[in-house]
Amino acid sequence: MSLPFPSSSRRSGGWPGSAYAIAAAILFGASTPLAKLLLSSGLAPQLLAGLFYLGSGVGLGLALIARAVRGSITAEARLRRADLPLLGSAVVLGGAVAPWLLMLGLARTSAASAALLQNLEGLATMAIAWLVFHENVDRRIMLGAFTILAGALLLSLSFGSGRAGSTGAGALLIAAACIAWGADNNLTRPLAKADPMQIAAIKGLVAGTVNVSIALAAHARVPHLGTILVAALVGLLGYGVSLVLYVLGLRHLGAARTAAYFSTAPFIGSVLAVGLLSEPLTLRLIAAGVLMGIGLYLHLSERHEHLHHHETLEHAHRHVHDEHHQHAHAPDDPPGEPHSHAHRHAPLAHRHPHFPDLHHRHGH
Repeated sequence: MSLPFPSSSRRSGGWPGSAYAIAAAILFGASTPLAKLLLSSGLAPQLLAGLFYLGSGVGLGLALIARAVRGSITAEARLRRADLPLLGSAVVLGGAVAPWLLMLGLARTSAASAALLQNLEGLATMAIAWLVFHENVDRRIMLGAFTILAGALLLSLSFGSGRAGSTGAGALLIAAACIAWGADNNLTRPLAKADPMQIAAIKGLVAGTVNVSIALAAHARVPHLGTILVAALVGLLGYGVSLVLYVLGLRHLGAARTAAYFSTAPFIGSVLAVGLLSEPLTLRLIAAGVLMGIGLYLHLSERHEHLHHHETLEHAHRHVHDEHHQHAHAPDDPPGEPHSHAHRHAPLAHRHPHFPDLHHRHGH
């Protein structure tokens, strides 16, 4: 997979990180109403979550094998042994726990409501990024986060009895899934310098195998082969390719801002749910969507620029020789650009628009 890698220092509007994150959101958002359709056919929630990730892992794994057989040279850095604890934690939280909770929640609420509630994943990601990993946040970003939260809370309110209680339980399960994914996103951020296809393939294979095994041990009904293949294809696109793009977004934007762009996913899912599943377009759904849209606009229109200092840094990742990559090469370093090899950044002070990417994780 060859993707553009322009200079991180002179891009505008977070390009190309914003494009990667929004493309990831489109694919993941489309998977929500499709998951609802598959659940309505009688698939057990955990089995469906497993098929999604297994389809992702197998599909991307085959792509990696094909790349190796062809002898294609990739500019991406490989995962290291030191990355495995972080990757393992991300697999458990984001690949096993979160999808299962999401499928349980989808079974208890409408697909349109569930799609908008998934904005909570972005909020959980941002909260962890700000409070635990100390990514930069200003008033505009904070206001956007609370506006999105207001829309999600409006959507999750239950009125009356009967179905309302079921909807409330579904909302809580989806919220728990979003918190698990928020932790997963932040754990994946330090891995973003490595090959995103490797990361997504490993997560898919491990999480898919675990979820399918647990579902079969619980005597879940095995669907027809056609249903399995459809679920695997949805998983490959909505979970696998989407995760590859999301990791590339993390590389350029950091966890909090990638999550803000990814918040477009629930809007895409809810529109498809109304169109494909004939779910009602209620005033509460519209009001929640307007609030979330305002919050998303505040995030997307951010411009962050100031004088900042780069400390000495050594790492390996895909790069071109922009102003952040002026270094000497050893005889065995790969030729051409972009390429990947271990390199050292000398101290540097300058001013330009930037985001918390691999080279801009400084204090403010």
